[in-house]
Amino acid sequence: MTRQRFFSVQAIAVWLFTLFSLSPAFADSPKVLTFGIVPQQSPITLVQIWGPILSEVGEEAGVKLVFKTAPDIPTFEERLAKGEYDIAYMNPYHYIEFHKKPGYLPLLHARDQQLRGILVTRRDAPYHSIADLSGQTLAFPGPAAFAASIVIRAEFARLHVPITPAYVSSHDSVYLGVAKGLFPAGGGIMRTFNALSPTIRDQLHVIYVSQGCTPHAIAILPDIPAETAARIQAAFIGLDKSEQGRQLLAPMEIKGWMAAKDTDWDDVRGLFKVLSVKPFAH
Repeated sequence: MTRQRFFSVQAIAVWLFTLFSLSPAFADSPKVLTFGIVPQQSPITLVQIWGPILSEVGEEAGVKLVFKTAPDIPTFEERLAKGEYDIAYMNPYHYIEFHKKPGYLPLLHARDQQLRGILVTRRDAPYHSIADLSGQTLAFPGPAAFAASIVIRAEFARLHVPITPAYVSSHDSVYLGVAKGLFPAGGGIMRTFNALSPTIRDQLHVIYVSQGCTPHAIAILPDIPAETAARIQAAFIGLDKSEQGRQLLAPMEIKGWMAAKDTDWDDVRGLFKVLSVKPFAH
């Protein structure tokens, strides 16, 4: 290679590096983003489900998505309020609240799916309806766990059945507490119930299923570049287009993701207009 040709190749390389590093599509795109997951299940279970998904989506979108969660739902809410997660998977109530401040914007929600709360008891327990649990202390993941707590408590209130809520940090903790006989019943959702190990799940029985509503949101902070958000959104939506992607989605029991807009959660906003239950304890 002649000296002149070497410098020509070197100049092209520099030009290409400058083009891609300074072009609008890449210059402002953060390379690492934190992705917070609402702690409905144990951290080990969550990272097993979400780790491969975030790796695949991040590679497709050209960013690194770092898995984050919290020890319990109230702590997760505190971190959302502070904007500590660049992106987060949050329940409908969380989205409505933290869309206001710090301003999380909707990216996605599960396609062709509605979120429903469930009430579980032990199979050998003498409880078969909400009315049977009058005066009892029941387990819930947290005050603002939407379907598993807010919706279920609202149904007790609507039926004028008094209960005392006990908050135990996660869906898994609810199911385990009920299975061990620490609580007569507790709130959850079908996805986390179905994800239980058979040794726990087979001890439990679902006695109530709520009406459905728009499911959890994947939402992003407003200061993340729109182009980066669009690439991440497209990568999630594309997961179900391949066999590998469908295998990644299977543990979540969803068919795929779809683009979301703020008004998708108007059904939840409408529900709160008729609820007498306060989401937060304070």
